[in-house]
Amino acid sequence: MDFAYSPRCQDYLARLRQFVKAEVEPREADYHAALKAAPWQQPAVMEEWKAKARAAGLWNIFLPEAEWGAGLSNLEYAPLAEETGRHPMLPEIFNCNAPDTGNMEVLVKYGTQEQQERWLKPMLAGEIRSAFCMTEPGVASSDATNMEATAVVEGDEIVINGRKWWSSGIGHPNCRFVIFMGLTDTSGEAPKHQRHSMVLVPLDTPGVHIERMLASFGKLDEPFGHGEVTFTNVRVPVANFIAGPGRGFEVAQGRLGPGRIHHCMRALGAAERALELLCQRAVSRTAFGKPLALLGGNPDVIANARMDIEQARLLTLKAAWMMDKVGSKGAMSEISQIKVVAPKTALSVIDAAIQIHGGAGMSDDTPLSALFAYCRAMRIFDGPDEVHRRVIAKIELGKYLPKSH
Repeated sequence: MDFAYSPRCQDYLARLRQFVKAEVEPREADYHAALKAAPWQQPAVMEEWKAKARAAGLWNIFLPEAEWGAGLSNLEYAPLAEETGRHPMLPEIFNCNAPDTGNMEVLVKYGTQEQQERWLKPMLAGEIRSAFCMTEPGVASSDATNMEATAVVEGDEIVINGRKWWSSGIGHPNCRFVIFMGLTDTSGEAPKHQRHSMVLVPLDTPGVHIERMLASFGKLDEPFGHGEVTFTNVRVPVANFIAGPGRGFEVAQGRLGPGRIHHCMRALGAAERALELLCQRAVSRTAFGKPLALLGGNPDVIANARMDIEQARLLTLKAAWMMDKVGSKGAMSEISQIKVVAPKTALSVIDAAIQIHGGAGMSDDTPLSALFAYCRAMRIFDGPDEVHRRVIAKIELGKYLPKSH
């Protein structure tokens, strides 16, 4: 295994860091001020950043297909994803923000030419955004087979009914469509993982209604947001099926593998920024006649943070390397391992940084509370820790148990 950053990766990383330093950080305050003044409007500075990023060749860098993106492998993109985790607005600047990345990956892999023309290309151009509607409020969505929402074929149409929530990105002013997952085989005759479908639903289709935006840790996460959405007799053409009826779980698995790598590396970027802030605070503040860095167990806190980040990064890079070599299915255990390890590592480091900042760490004067909220949510979305531990254990025990188990 070789996790050394390739020359191409190093080039992208250097250019991305320089772009952030020169273009983003000097105007970060402008972005937040614009959002505070008009929370659900796209700040003008964001569109300026996006245009500059595209001109600089720092655009769609998450896609490994050279036809559509930068052509970087998962291992090459991983360090770039980490860098974008340092500031919450960075993924959008480089057109690499969730859930759009996953939706674009789906359309690249499974979309028809017509679907790619209508939805994928405008997304790749950064002209529109999207949402993903899978989680439901009325069932335990950690087991997606519990899903109650339906996407049933009637003639040449798909009729959609149901309620979804935590539909991230649906509040963005440029959101134009969602990918909806629902039950197509309501008879229960098909195998349980062949009963569901994914469907492209334009947001302005009659019957689609955003009931409310959900706050997390008291924040609405503007301008993207997380919505509770109802679908009432929504009708779209059968051509809006992605890959065909009954293939929802297949598409979901193809969607989630790369996305989990991206999220985990962004979490480590958040941890790195938190550790930097922790150390800066620890050496600049004095209490009881000593810098905070030398008080009590703080040296151990700093050392443990560094070790934990390094271990989590190596595990994540291994998962990315394996995805490149053997695909998502072959790297299933490693992907689940990082999905558990990376956010817990980040939370531990961010919590330590909040603690050493005292009251300031709890306020919006630092980015720590926002980073903490993101990483805490990560222990639930894309599969909760418990589900991933179950996957890891199943694969591990499969080496010992008879096949009948």
